[in-house]
Amino acid sequence: MARTSDVMNRRQLIVGLGLTAFAGNLLPDTASAADAPLKLRTLYNKDRSFSDLAHSLEGTRVSVGGYMAPPLKADSQFFVLTKIPMAVCPFCETEAEWPRDILAIYTKRIVDVVAFNSKIVTRGVLELGTFKDPETGFVSRARLVDAVYERS
Repeated sequence: MARTSDVMNRRQLIVGLGLTAFAGNLLPDTASAADAPLKLRTLYNKDRSFSDLAHSLEGTRVSVGGYMAPPLKADSQFFVLTKIPMAVCPFCETEAEWPRDILAIYTKRIVDVVAFNSKIVTRGVLELGTFKDPETGFVSRARLVDAVYERS
């Protein structure tokens, strides 16, 4: 038979469980914060260089929210994600003029075009650095590859 001092009594158990549950409510909800889509502006510094966050996420799968700009061509596996809805080509620029509020998206499948004013979330592997698409000639500084997207 166990001694009283070795056995947790019912009161200690209830108090212990209650404090554990209370302490859990004090901690930040890291799961929901980590799942929230990134904003395009968080990938760049004001001087158009990549942010520390962008460098830390390079090569990992991330989510980014925004709007699908009209694709450059039909039956493509590529589109541009923009910060605000745009009905015309906002990205027909050189690398030197690359805006801070767009991101090239390379999808797993042919793009099913979403209306330019419908908010979407994209998920893919973040790549940084200059890349010229051999099919379209589009030059990007940052992009998501192996990406999927959905309306948000």
